[in-house]
Amino acid sequence: MSVDQATVRRIAHLARVAVKDEEVPHLQGELNAILAFVEQLDEVDVAGVEPMTSVVPISMKKRPDLVNDGGLADAVTQNAPVSEDNFFVVPKVVE
Repeated sequence: MSVDQATVRRIAHLARVAVKDEEVPHLQGELNAILAFVEQLDEVDVAGVEPMTSVVPISMKKRPDLVNDGGLADAVTQNAPVSEDNFFVVPKVVE
């Protein structure tokens, strides 16, 4: 697959990048080199290769997924001007 100059201008337009006419041939060559590299990657046999998130096999640290109130309701509402049953009391604004 190769990119022509019209495609380079279209890509620049879509990316909202101002490209001068004298820069188009250089960008065309760079984009064609990138696409050639991607085509080389298609030749690699990756059948049976597991996807990985790191080069070193590690497992994520996990905490138990428990639902609780955090036990901090008193600490959170202690500086509130008015609180009731661990809730902030605010003036009524809707009738």
